[in-house]
Amino acid sequence: MFGLFSRTPVKDLEAEEVAAELAADRIMLVDVREPNETAQERIPGAVLMPLSQFDPAKIPDPHGREVVFSCRSGVRSVTASRKAQAAGLPYGAHLAGGLLAWKAAGLPTES
Repeated sequence: MFGLFSRTPVKDLEAEEVAAELAADRIMLVDVREPNETAQERIPGAVLMPLSQFDPAKIPDPHGREVVFSCRSGVRSVTASRKAQAAGLPYGAHLAGGLLAWKAAGLPTES
């Protein structure tokens, strides 16, 4: 079953688009980095779900918002999106370039 969904494209969202949609409460950002990474720096408002323990069934209810995954550079977020899709969830978007792109766009982080 995973093979079927692994070919589904994951939509790349630019940092500015994610920031605007997050501010408008139209997305739920799910950060899949590990606790030692998120303790140092994270995007405000992101839900933390480390990829090492990632279970798509435990993604909180987004209450009508689009689920968008993020990580440091955009690799693990694609993996999380594909795992969610393989579990039958309609979560096919990620923050392209991850936290690095977010910071390069001058967007705020917290620690």
